[in-house]
Amino acid sequence: MPNVRFLNALQGKPQKIPPIWLMRQAGRYHSHYQNLKKSHTFEELCKSPKLAAETAMGPIEDFDFDVAILFSDILFPLESLGMNLKYDPGPKFSELLTSENYKKLFNQHLPVQSLSFQAEAIERTIEKLPKDKSMIGFIGGPWTLISYAMGKNKEYSIGDLSEFHWNIINDQIIPLLRENVSIQIKAGAEIVMIFDSAANQLNKSDFAKYIKIIFEEIVMNFKKKVGYYAKDGVDYSLIEKIKNDSLIPLAGLGIDSNHSLGSFFSNSREGFIQGNFDEKVMTQPLNIMEKNLDKFIEETSSFSMEQRTGWVCGLGHGVLKTTPEDNVRTFVKKIRESFA
Repeated sequence: MPNVRFLNALQGKPQKIPPIWLMRQAGRYHSHYQNLKKSHTFEELCKSPKLAAETAMGPIEDFDFDVAILFSDILFPLESLGMNLKYDPGPKFSELLTSENYKKLFNQHLPVQSLSFQAEAIERTIEKLPKDKSMIGFIGGPWTLISYAMGKNKEYSIGDLSEFHWNIINDQIIPLLRENVSIQIKAGAEIVMIFDSAANQLNKSDFAKYIKIIFEEIVMNFKKKVGYYAKDGVDYSLIEKIKNDSLIPLAGLGIDSNHSLGSFFSNSREGFIQGNFDEKVMTQPLNIMEKNLDKFIEETSSFSMEQRTGWVCGLGHGVLKTTPEDNVRTFVKKIRESFA
């Protein structure tokens, strides 16, 4: 450890072939994961460090990704705070978060202690990893956690965030996530990604205020160790502006596939830029997927190696459960061959 391509991307060193890792690369599309699920529940795979490591290693051994990802779930911090969480098969809370019940639900003292299984899972995964692979961790974005906790994790539009929302973000979620990042880095994660898939529910002014809080209260504590990703609908240029204006040491930024990745390529940029082949196209028949991948490679290849500095190749979002494994193998193979 670490993977040379991934390290070059983190350090801003130009290179021909980008490192490759995909959100949800250990997941339902993969036969390795499906076989483990025949004998274990999702919670067992996450909370048993030995099983979490075995799950995380599946796509490394099968597809030869450059980076392994902690196998866990973004919602466990809510459980640590006191919410009753079950997976049947998706996440379900026995009681949703409201402004009336939050003190009753968030009732745990030192909740980060109950997330220690993540640290051990990272350590056990590193023990199994080949020496030329990297290891990263992740957390969910504060608003994404609140959105799930309130039962608003799908199509949801809220007006201005209330005092209640800001208090929950500042007093409950942010302090725990900061500690969560810390234990993952101490366990050996080279970076920790913030996956904020519901941040696009926020209006522009709230989003700007929200990003500043995340950057100041989490990212600033871990120089070049935390990356950020939010789905389509957010203003990536605003994120970059806040980062640059406040000199935030963000490790990098993930870009949704509905945006042009090339507009973020620059030999003067700070931090990695990740993405952003369309995860929906990855589910198509192989010949259709390949045609779209060839176009993606052609567009990306039009930029110089220096302009592509910091590029981490991946999808716009996570691997979908209907994605054929052969498509994933082809994706990795063609990216490496095309940029060699």
